[in-house]
Amino acid sequence: MTQNPTEERLLALKGRQLPVQELLGLFGVRMRNGLTVPRIEQALKDVGLTTLPYFGTCNHGADVHVVAWQPQAADDAAPGEEQDGDDAEEPSPGGLPARPLRIGDIPSATAGLFSVEQDTPLTQVTYLMRTKKYSQIPVIEGGTTLRGVVTWSSVAKVYETTASAVLAEAMVEDPPVVEAHHDFFSLLPRVSEDGYLLVRASNGSFSGIVTTADITQRFDDTAWPFFVVGEIESRLRKCLGARIGEEAIRAVQTSRRTGLITDLMFNGYVKLLDGEQRNPDLRARSDVNWAALGWPGVDRVQFVRQLDRVRVIRNGIAHFDAEPMAARSTEELREFVGLLRQLT
Repeated sequence: MTQNPTEERLLALKGRQLPVQELLGLFGVRMRNGLTVPRIEQALKDVGLTTLPYFGTCNHGADVHVVAWQPQAADDAAPGEEQDGDDAEEPSPGGLPARPLRIGDIPSATAGLFSVEQDTPLTQVTYLMRTKKYSQIPVIEGGTTLRGVVTWSSVAKVYETTASAVLAEAMVEDPPVVEAHHDFFSLLPRVSEDGYLLVRASNGSFSGIVTTADITQRFDDTAWPFFVVGEIESRLRKCLGARIGEEAIRAVQTSRRTGLITDLMFNGYVKLLDGEQRNPDLRARSDVNWAALGWPGVDRVQFVRQLDRVRVIRNGIAHFDAEPMAARSTEELREFVGLLRQLT
């Protein structure tokens, strides 16, 4: 289990400029997602620090300045003054993916590969395929020399002509092989046609295999959060926009004070309802806003806290990180969208 740096080490960062990847490395992580971003953000906040630009949304290759955290300034800024609020949540051009998705970004492409050698009896190979529930097993010598791939289709084909088949006769001798750095989307037709891709690492060894099932799982891991966050925002706008007036919405807008619920982002939704925020004017207005919703059976404090956690998760998934979202964050989204479905 990874541990946070000590308080002394974090405080030593104040005033420094460092690559965002170096900051992540201090916490023992490589990627930003719905689990790592909140942990790092809270650890910095606990010692009175934050970063400019915000480490959770800047480019993966950007440098960040470690500065003092000033919550009062953010909450009490004058109307119309720029602050770390709604605008800060909108991913900047540098916060979007800086490179194409690669086949090596699929977890199974680098998770290792089960293979057999050329002298393995075919009956042993098919037994392994049955027990391990593999649809294909590559035949590799010395970790780098590919002889072929045994698939259920190739096994069935050879047994149509002989009952005493050997491994060499049951192999696909020209299987699909790709490099880990190859573009993911350009390879989708090959995965669809062959059902799998063998992935070769930069050192020449085979690092994994990507199947159609892996592609389906990856889509569920990465695309589902985008869609569910979209649904959450749509439902929030529907219920808040119907009960909260334009003047109250303008009060939480830091730019483009339109009074339109469609111009708010998650930070604005939190400010509309948070009865514990520092700004006394917004805190008083939030009491009126919450009463206007007419949700007597919903605990306000829990609702606002969960809404704020969804905001943090939303910021993390906005980057389409290679690592799937943490299970805890997934469950958080499922719970909150389920609650909104009941309320709306």
